[in-house]
Amino acid sequence: MNTRMPDVVARYFEASARRDMEAVGAAFAEDAVVTDEGHTWCGTAEIRAWLEGPASQYEYTTEILGAQAEDEDAVTVTARVDGDFPGGTAQLTWHFTLAGDRIRHLRIAP
Repeated sequence: MNTRMPDVVARYFEASARRDMEAVGAAFAEDAVVTDEGHTWCGTAEIRAWLEGPASQYEYTTEILGAQAEDEDAVTVTARVDGDFPGGTAQLTWHFTLAGDRIRHLRIAP
């Protein structure tokens, strides 16, 4: 798994590493959907609430392990996350579906 990530996905991870939630939010389409930890957020207002709440409650670092294109509008990224959350380390997968230069759907799962 070492496919080059689409620019919007790379920007998502770069902004997330800087904890720039404004830039992370800007990567999403107006009608985007995020599923994380069993919850779903729809549209930019709910996604911003996710970014300001659950997505930022822990300090962590992300080490990208690889990316794989599923088709021209979908990519899966696998990474190791280390931080102050319960367990301290996790390997997660981000499943992105894109709409042009924006993220239309994101599902984060173990």
